[in-house]
Amino acid sequence: MKRIILSLALPVMSPLVGAVAVAATPPPFDAQSEADNNVERIRQLDDAGPQINSVIIYDPLAAQQAQKVAETTYLGGRTVLVKDNIETAEWPTTAGSLALKDNMTGRDAPMIAALRKSGGVVLGKTNLSEWANIRDENSTSGWSAVGGLTRNPHATDRNTCGSSAGSGAAVAAGFAWAAIGTETDGSITCPASVNGVVGFKPTVGMVSRTHVVPISHSQDTAGPMANSVADAAMLLTALAGTDPADSATADADLYKGDFTQGLADASLQGVRIGVLKNQIGPRADVRGLFDAALADLRRAGAVLVDVEFTPDSAMYRDEFTTLLFELRDDMQTYLASLPGPDMPRNLADLIAYNKSHAGLEMRWFGQSIFEQADGTTDRAAYETARANAFRLAGPEGIDRLLAANNIAFLVAPTTGPAWTSDLVHGDHYTGGIGAGSMAAISGYPHLTVPMGAVEGLPVGLSFMSGKWRDHDVLKAGAAYEKARTTPLATPSFERWKPAAGIMPAADSEPIMAQ
Repeated sequence: MKRIILSLALPVMSPLVGAVAVAATPPPFDAQSEADNNVERIRQLDDAGPQINSVIIYDPLAAQQAQKVAETTYLGGRTVLVKDNIETAEWPTTAGSLALKDNMTGRDAPMIAALRKSGGVVLGKTNLSEWANIRDENSTSGWSAVGGLTRNPHATDRNTCGSSAGSGAAVAAGFAWAAIGTETDGSITCPASVNGVVGFKPTVGMVSRTHVVPISHSQDTAGPMANSVADAAMLLTALAGTDPADSATADADLYKGDFTQGLADASLQGVRIGVLKNQIGPRADVRGLFDAALADLRRAGAVLVDVEFTPDSAMYRDEFTTLLFELRDDMQTYLASLPGPDMPRNLADLIAYNKSHAGLEMRWFGQSIFEQADGTTDRAAYETARANAFRLAGPEGIDRLLAANNIAFLVAPTTGPAWTSDLVHGDHYTGGIGAGSMAAISGYPHLTVPMGAVEGLPVGLSFMSGKWRDHDVLKAGAAYEKARTTPLATPSFERWKPAAGIMPAADSEPIMAQ
């Protein structure tokens, strides 16, 4: 049968998506048609056309997978793209590095096995910031030697953030029903925010990390990225659970369940929410979006409480020490598990590989973090740093703020709008927006939901709470999603253009979560 190619001239999504659209009853789900549509969109918009470059490899016959499970499973053949640091049996797992281009383990990560058992169709693997953005301090988010540079569907010259760059861009572009990202600090929530999709970093230990290329066992987790809170919750339901090989998940079965339950009727009436007023940053445009989101929360019945909190700089310092030490040890453990005879076996091997392939691997940036990590061997200093970072982020951070102010959640803008991608100079970092590092370091849940756009560039609203309060956070996000009145931008698949009569903001302003 001849395949019908979608026309680029057709609208790819509703031009404005508001509260009415979110609340509307979706059409019946046709798994085979959706899978075929996803494949065609990838061919048309990722491989060709604007070349979003978010998908490294995919199954052109995904509809056949969908047909087999459409009527008998929880996910019913819905397509899911998987970040390429998570093992899938049929494809290599590269973490974006040529050093792992032949890393065919033939095994599914437990979360992927759970996904398949629930009827999810593994459509393909997505590009990422190489090594999940832990190789060098001057990297460009969304670039890897394997996948090249991923482009933001809302403005193709703008960055996707990272490290789950391809997952965020692919969901925004309509290449799959949902995607799986991973996060150590900001790597789900930041790309979700700047690509205009929902991203959820669950409590560390809710989802298995076995057979996932690691950075830090203290902070690493996988999580869903989707076009709605309900879809993200549905995917999390399939992924969550205890894995005997990952001790962090020992209690996951106590807290997992159907995370979609209660979302449709979720209410914020009388719910006290802490507003992190000093994490809004200097941008008037972001502040305007945040003020509109707060007004929506008030109209939904929430009681807003201003919370003044500036994280201690020692939290970030000690987090970095923690990541350096755990990267060295955790990476060696992972590499030692690879079945291939010619695989690198430790961080020193990766450093040597990059040096010997510098023209391909280090054309745009180096490996300063790898080199620092390989020399970080003081376990006592590491243990002190980890304990201090966790204390400042968790017990004296989120936990204290919730208890002292009698609030259920914290909210803040997730990050600023996307900056211009620049391979020569790297990412444009400034500070002041968002407090997601507290959730990352403590391992607590963090949800970002689109709250509008600045000149067509999306910005998300963050919801954070205490450990294992994942379902509550999702319900709060769903309630906001229903109450939201600010229209959302649709991807243009073109370079960014300022609105008529508006001068573009300086590229030095955009902000990215760490």
